[in-house]
Order: sequence, then structure tokens, then C-alpha cells
Amino acid sequence: MESLSSMLWPPPLNSSPHKCSPMAASATAISFLSFASMPSHQQRTTTPKRTSNPTKTLSSTTATTITTTISTTTDTTTSLPPKKVLVPIGFGTEEMEAVIIIDVLRRAGADVTVASVEPQLEIEASSGTKLVADTSISTCSDQVFDLVALPGGMPGSVRLRDSEVLQKIMKNQAEEKRLYGAICAAPAVTLLPWGLLRRKQTTCHPAFMDKLSNFWAVKSTIQVSGELTTSRGPGTSFEFALSLVEQLFGESVANEVGQLLLMSTADDNPRKVEFNKVEWSVDHTPRVLIPVANGSEVIEVVTIADILRRAKVDVVVASVEKSVQILAAQGTKIVADTLIGDAAESIYDLIILPGGIAGDERLHKSKILKKLLKEQGSAGRIFGAVCSSPAVLHRQGLLKDKRATAHPSVINKLAKEPVNGAKVVIDGKLITSRGLASVTDFALAIVGKLFGHGRARSVAEGLVFEYPRS
Repeated sequence: MESLSSMLWPPPLNSSPHKCSPMAASATAISFLSFASMPSHQQRTTTPKRTSNPTKTLSSTTATTITTTISTTTDTTTSLPPKKVLVPIGFGTEEMEAVIIIDVLRRAGADVTVASVEPQLEIEASSGTKLVADTSISTCSDQVFDLVALPGGMPGSVRLRDSEVLQKIMKNQAEEKRLYGAICAAPAVTLLPWGLLRRKQTTCHPAFMDKLSNFWAVKSTIQVSGELTTSRGPGTSFEFALSLVEQLFGESVANEVGQLLLMSTADDNPRKVEFNKVEWSVDHTPRVLIPVANGSEVIEVVTIADILRRAKVDVVVASVEKSVQILAAQGTKIVADTLIGDAAESIYDLIILPGGIAGDERLHKSKILKKLLKEQGSAGRIFGAVCSSPAVLHRQGLLKDKRATAHPSVINKLAKEPVNGAKVVIDGKLITSRGLASVTDFALAIVGKLFGHGRARSVAEGLVFEYPRS
């Protein structure tokens, strides 16, 4: 079987790193966002319920536009400390899972600490993205967390398993009946050897299901069993993270975060529409450039890079800043592969701009990137943008006579009549997407255009992401 690793918006830029010590209660503003609830096809099982804080399935609502605040406080108490969450990472951790868990929980108002189980804070994740932790796991050993959530990936799950400090934290978490969760390989590879799955119905990545007890193993997308929540893989990370938000903060907060993520029902919008269809054929390994900046949307950067690398695309993540280390949206730190000046020495079959309002402005101001994009369009090569970044292409005159989509906050600013509703829009050699929860569809659409439907479906299967068979 092919190895799992091969299958497998923004705070102020001067915000301080998250530490294990308590932070002031935080809030996330949600504005101008259209909402539809979690996909109805996703199966979610809960067994047995916790009496103190039962979990409920996220309810469906009609599409609406809201301006509201997600708060960590209750109706009767205004001074509760923020919910503390620990997300440990190690070499080979699955990057999509890690950043989606971190990002979604921070949007909900959680104080999330990213802790490395390695001697250093910078780790290379399973598909090559470099993540930078906030602290070392050793500094968290005496802390109390409302939730500890383990991303999967290989060998990342093994690295987590072999951390004695993390094992102690997790066992205390379970013994004191506080929330803990794991996704992908981590339930079977990390929690099982620690004895933390006993008498718990559990799910995990299909490649590791045979390691679970047949009596307690289930194939649900999300499985809640008491304090334990498990899920299947990168393609179920949004649902996993929202389930954790619901258990920490309640159903209404989870629904509001779902709106922010642009979660939609299965039949709500078409996955993809295409105009002026042309082939995207290349006679070599496709080369893709993803420029990034402080404030770029980390979910989009990491998801696109991860999925394209799984499809055997040569992906270069290039910083338009003076340093390769990027402080992305929601305070997540990543390390680019190179600086934009060095990346500009090569020609790319496709240039993709991630979203993030603060990041977009910095991308737009990059003279080197502006030149690259102009050359890309003049040469008839492919370019794309997700979330708010199609506005960057528009400002540079690259959307003239093109059909496109974008984040609801910017879509009406595009040059030509925008395509509302569709998750992904392709017009000739331009591809755009609404962003966030639709970014997986965006990346898989690129794989399909470059290599064909079969490879896109194969990559989707490794992600445990539902993808049309034809």
C-alpha cells in the first residue's frame, strides 16, 4: 500500500505568539459571510454522550448574511478565561490537519498552543510544508488544557507516540475526563498504544482501520465517544475541528465558525463550472508557484501545496517578505521554500495566489510578483487565485473578460460579472475559488486539469475526501 504521507483570515501582524500561559479572552469578528451548514452527506456518530456537555449535530440554517462576534463567554458570565487547547506536532505531521485544527479553533476564540515534540520548534510536515511551533512540548507538561487535539500523518503520529511528555499529558487528560481528539493515523498509531481507546468507539484513516478492535472500530467521518473525538483524514479536518469547537463552545459558535469557513451543503452549490475550456497539458512535471506573505490565509497555502505535492507536482512556496518565515493568518507560523526574488529565476506552469486580506495587500505591492504575473498572462500560462486574492488579479488587469469567483466580501469588485455560488470557476487558463472550505475542491480541480480525473480521484481517496466519480 502506498504510504500515508504520499497519499496523505487574520490577527494583527504584531500579535505575540501563543504560549502555554493563559491569554486574555479573545473574540473573532465575522462579517459579510454567506452561510450554509456542514455537508449533509457527512456522517457523524456520537456515543455515549457526556452528561456535562453533550455534543449536538450542527444544525442546518438558511443562507444569511451576518455581522456578529464569536465570544468565549457565556450569557451569564463575562470574565471566563479562554478555552485552552494544545495541538502537538512533529516531523511528518499531516500539515492540512494541523493547520485546519489550529485555525478553526482560534477563529472560535480558543487559546491554541502549538507545541513541538522535537528538539527544535521548526518541523517539516508530511508533504514538505515547514511549520513552526509556539513552544516545546516540555513547557506544557504541567499545564491544564480543555482540549488536546492530535493531527495525524506519518511518521508524525509515531513521533507523537514516542513523546513521553505528550503521553503523560494525554493520559492525564483522559483520566480527568477532559476533551481529547485525534485524526487520521493518530487514533491507531498514537492513542491505541497508550491505552486511550479502551471501550471507545473509534474511527481513523482507512489505511489504519485494521489496527483497531473490530468491535469498537467504526467508519463514520466523525466519532464522538465520551471525551474522545476521532476522524478519518485531511478531507474530514474541517468537520473534525468544528466538532471540537461545538464541544468546547456550543452549537451556536460552531455554526458561526462554519459560516466563516464558507461551509456549504452537498447540493447547495456546484463544485466546479468551466468556461472557454482548454487543455492544460504540459510535457514535463508541472511547476507551481505559491507566493505567500504575512497575513496570507494559511489553510489555503498549506492545503493547495499538500494536495498538489501528493499529485507529484513540483510546488514552490515563495515569500514576498524579507524573510522566509511567515506569520500567516490566525497566528500560524510557516516557513516558505524560498524568497520571491530567487523563485523569479524560474518559469512556472501555474501561479496561485492564496487569500487573506492583509496578505493580499502585501502580495499586490510586490514588484517582483507583479512582473511574474504579467509575464504569466502574456505568455498564455495558467494562473489562479482563491478567497480574496482574485481582487489582486483584478487590480493588475488580469481578470479582463474573464469569469471568476471569489470570497463573498470581494466578489462584486471583480471586473466581469462574477460567478456566484460555484466553489471553483475555470475560464480558459484562469482558475478561482471562494476559498477556505472550498480550497480542497480548488486544488483537486487543478490536479484534474493537469493529469486527468483519475489522478484527482486517487488523491481525493487518500485524503478521505468525497469526490465525484465522473
